[in-house]
Amino acid sequence: MSQSAVKTSVPEPKHPGQSTAETTVMTVLLALSLSHLLNDTIQSLLPAIYPVLKDSFRLNYAQIGTITFVFQMTGSLLQPLVGFYTDRRPQPYSLATGMGVTLVGLVLLSQAGSFPAILAAAALVGVGSAIFHPEASRVARLASGGRHGFAQSLFQVGGNLGSSLGPLLAALVVVRHGQGSILWFSAIALLGIFVLSKVGGWYRRHLADRRAKGTGHGAEHRLALSRGQVAWALAVLVVLIFSKFIYLVSLSNYYTFYLIDRFKLSVPQAQYALFVFLFAVAAGTIIGGPVGDRIGRKRVIWISILGVAPFSLLLPYVNLPVAIALTVCIGVILASAFPAIIVYAQELVPGNVGLVAGLFFGLAFGMAGIGSALLGVFADHTSIGFVFKVCAWLPLIGLLTGFLPEVEPPRTRA
Repeated sequence: MSQSAVKTSVPEPKHPGQSTAETTVMTVLLALSLSHLLNDTIQSLLPAIYPVLKDSFRLNYAQIGTITFVFQMTGSLLQPLVGFYTDRRPQPYSLATGMGVTLVGLVLLSQAGSFPAILAAAALVGVGSAIFHPEASRVARLASGGRHGFAQSLFQVGGNLGSSLGPLLAALVVVRHGQGSILWFSAIALLGIFVLSKVGGWYRRHLADRRAKGTGHGAEHRLALSRGQVAWALAVLVVLIFSKFIYLVSLSNYYTFYLIDRFKLSVPQAQYALFVFLFAVAAGTIIGGPVGDRIGRKRVIWISILGVAPFSLLLPYVNLPVAIALTVCIGVILASAFPAIIVYAQELVPGNVGLVAGLFFGLAFGMAGIGSALLGVFADHTSIGFVFKVCAWLPLIGLLTGFLPEVEPPRTRA
């Protein structure tokens, strides 16, 4: 994507006083989605090669969970801080910087010869993610033209597609050629750095344009809610994030082990099945945002979390073909929640786009990290099958959605 392509993609304002933020800049949104795909493809290589690392370094499930814990917690703790800082001092080229840190972690992972080295690589990949996500989410909102759900979905679907590609690439490349072949994926990170530098150029020009027009960060819709109501709604969202991501991590990190243990699949066969699930997650993500723009975020959250329960409760008791079909339904339905949750939270706390994005992406990372570590210990002391039976009940926490207030203006609700 050339710099001129980014420039020419910005539509002309509809009238003299209109900010460029009021028109949807599809080239920027597509570039962000592509960059998210590249970023999360790299990140998803780590859990995708867990079976390889487990055999090579003789790791137990608790150590596998610790790798995820380190990776997820670095992202979890740093993302809100990055978002808070960039809300006040935007950093257009921090996106490319974050991808550069991810590249360093990728190189270290390809050469790691010990468990501590693997943990260090995982931490660097987590730092890169922490820098990337809050500012990328902000740029997506700026380029949305008011279609906030659509912009978040388009941005996030790139990440979900990247996450689904990780297991496929691991099966085709890393399992066949070994840990050192991870280095081949440096080309993906370099492409991401190039694309994000172009997005950073658009972002810098956009900020300069708004300063010249005196529009600052733009007006935000203010809600008629007290601080206590806002705090309560955020607390409910945190619990919903917990139920969603603990269940999601049980599938994304331990589904391959479950399939190998119960159905005696090979590692590549299990990774292909994981790819199918993660691709379904990507499909659900692109659905959730636009639907939320039409019918309201709260309704999407209702459907996407609680609606998973019938499928999750059946999953541990069915045969392989039905299990794969159920995980497709689970992936599509469950993933539609996150874009709606992000936009809902941004509307609860207007003017803090980066902080909210960093907080909720960070919570997602943190919940997944803690959950992965605990589930690993739980699996060591019971069985991977029993873990899946217990986690199947988590979507029922979606009943708490009933306590959320309405945040969309009346014109956006069905």
